[in-house]
Amino acid sequence: MFVFLSKLYCMYHTFTDVPPVHPEKRPRWPQPLRSVAVIELFKRCGDFNHRSIAVGLDQSELVTVCWLDGLVSGEMVSDLVLRPLTERSRTGELTVESLAPLLLQGGIYAYTVQKRTQLDDVISDLCHGCCAIILDSPALALCFETRSANVRAIGEPTLEKSLKGAKDAFVETLRTNTALLRRRLATPSLKSIESSLGRKSSTRVALLYVEDVVSPELVREVARRLDRLDVDAVLSTGELEEVLSDAPRSPFPQVIHTERPDRFAQYLSQGRVGLLVDGLPIGLIVPVSFAEFMKVNTDVSQHFLVASALSVLRWLSLLLALFLPASYVAMAMYHQEMIPTQLLLSIIEAKQNVPFSTLLEVLGMMLSFIMLQEAGLRLPNPIGDTVSIIGALIVGQSAVEAQVVSPIAIIVVAVSGIACYTLPSQDLASAVRLSSILALFAAALAGLYGVGLYACLLLWHLCSMDSFGLSYLAPLTEDRAGGLRRLLLRRPPHLRQLRDKLLKPRDRRRRA
Repeated sequence: MFVFLSKLYCMYHTFTDVPPVHPEKRPRWPQPLRSVAVIELFKRCGDFNHRSIAVGLDQSELVTVCWLDGLVSGEMVSDLVLRPLTERSRTGELTVESLAPLLLQGGIYAYTVQKRTQLDDVISDLCHGCCAIILDSPALALCFETRSANVRAIGEPTLEKSLKGAKDAFVETLRTNTALLRRRLATPSLKSIESSLGRKSSTRVALLYVEDVVSPELVREVARRLDRLDVDAVLSTGELEEVLSDAPRSPFPQVIHTERPDRFAQYLSQGRVGLLVDGLPIGLIVPVSFAEFMKVNTDVSQHFLVASALSVLRWLSLLLALFLPASYVAMAMYHQEMIPTQLLLSIIEAKQNVPFSTLLEVLGMMLSFIMLQEAGLRLPNPIGDTVSIIGALIVGQSAVEAQVVSPIAIIVVAVSGIACYTLPSQDLASAVRLSSILALFAAALAGLYGVGLYACLLLWHLCSMDSFGLSYLAPLTEDRAGGLRRLLLRRPPHLRQLRDKLLKPRDRRRRA
């Protein structure tokens, strides 16, 4: 009943008036725009610098130039702002009132200029790498782009390996990331709506979509959820995922993370909405379904038969990672008649001197496997690789020789762990590991009946989820036949002429 009412609530807000993309919010600093107010706000900030420049021949009127050291380039401030400002201030009959139009018409050599009349806007520009010229008399500020170029260079993706695709990855600078997307989608239809989120951090977030493809309702719903976010700081993807997820309590991922601009652009061209956050080298994509986490970007670069075979292999690996340990525990404890005779005799012989039950030894090996993986991820690369190899070889072999666990339990846990490594998404792999442990307890309680009941509950949970109106188990939940075929197999290129209708794109045709 609660799920039904929630869906009605979402449908109501989808088809009624939604808030604008960027509603006017209450200013944090309501005081009028003055140079003394800016200097007072940045008091005890060692990186804040300001200079007073005299205007006119009588040198009686002053303007204030402010910037944050480190965020701006000192050479750009000197050459593009201070030098032309001082040169023009010393020539001719010039006043503060006549200086602003002169600077807006090209008196400053910086390539961008923003006219600000609110203190909030000036503070935001200063914190994002601008140099501000504040004129007290007309209560006006001119902000020039002088951002420092000391950022990380574009490198290769580290988490998503590229075999036949591009070798560049997102960096921590928002404007660099949007430029990488513009190179792939060179069209004015690619829209980028930027806003600041976080009361303390004022993190720049860009909402991107292809205007003539994406559904307008989807863009408005994403913007409405972003406007609803009210936190101190947006420093990671967790704050955004909480408002973008329809079921935030579920361990299964509901937002796609990618560090590859080509994959990001591919999702945008399908009719999805993307988010880029300043300071994070990751792009977020919504809406999503469970099937999207089982796809890799190299599928589009391979022959459709090869891509289909690998897709089937990944889905089989998902089933092995989920239910192989639980099925082994269920058959070893309750359904020994299902095990072949020779294998059953081998298992009995191996477990004669093992002091622990099947559940404890499998659960212990699974927890040890997860701990070794976490140790390999947290330690530096050379040490992490060494720990993983030593833990897998020495600890496992020693456990078998000491007759603490049986060899078949190690084989089952190892196959399950390797199958989990084949999953393209690390977030999905973490949810699968948690689900496999829960399935293990269900098997210990009721055997294969418990495993079947847990599978039904897991399927019910996934069926009850959606992402911005898209069913989480699409295309299996479509009202037409062939959903399983479209889920597992990849069609030839000449048959992929239309975009997915579940995304409700404006233009469904993707090929002529």
